[in-house]
Amino acid sequence: MVNLALAWAEAYGRLHPEVQIAVTGGGSGTGIAALINGTVDMANASRPIKAEERAQAEANGIVPVEHVVAGDAIAIVVHPSNPVDGLTIPQLAAIFSGKITNWRQVGGEDRPVVLLSRESNSGTHVFFLEEVVRQGRKDDKTLFSPDTLLMPSSEGISAEVRQNPNAIGYDGLGYVTPDQKVLAVASAEGQPYVLPTVETVKDGSYPIARELYIYTAGEPQGAIREYLDWIVGPEGQAIVRELGFVPLH
Repeated sequence: MVNLALAWAEAYGRLHPEVQIAVTGGGSGTGIAALINGTVDMANASRPIKAEERAQAEANGIVPVEHVVAGDAIAIVVHPSNPVDGLTIPQLAAIFSGKITNWRQVGGEDRPVVLLSRESNSGTHVFFLEEVVRQGRKDDKTLFSPDTLLMPSSEGISAEVRQNPNAIGYDGLGYVTPDQKVLAVASAEGQPYVLPTVETVKDGSYPIARELYIYTAGEPQGAIREYLDWIVGPEGQAIVRELGFVPLH
């Protein structure tokens, strides 16, 4: 969410120069940890806060309050030369857990699959692990393949996909560029293959969609409340759409 948070802060700062907003990246886990420690007013997160994180915050006298501020799709991206056009969730689970290691196993060429993922502190990493690799099963302990290359940013995944014909990665919809190929995804064999767009997230047909959050320490007051109201209002949501994410309205 760092690009979104930076864009919001910049636009709001122009309207309200008396309000100073500092934005730092590092992954959802970093933001939530800072909220738990009482060092930030707002934590941006692309995954829900975990029960243990909430418990740690409450032990410090902080009650995290969740605010849904946008929607997003996780796009599956490959090199433009890759002939594969679509994959199912079970196929993606098998690919990213290391059970499928060659593109010909899913209708592609006889090439090794190169796996790209965000680092474990990323909310996108956690969401993809739980909802795709583990297919939403709470008792599933499957992990990413040990051969997965962990990238420090969404831009890092994009850069590697653009230069590596064997690569497959995942990115928030707002990070997809025209020089990557986006695969259609089906929830299971026999189900329709759907491309990620604002519309397919809104109508629920794209199977790897999520909400994006801001967490505050207790109910927001004063300048923080005003900023949040602006984010979920028309101006803040216009920036969401502009950056390729899914606005609330």
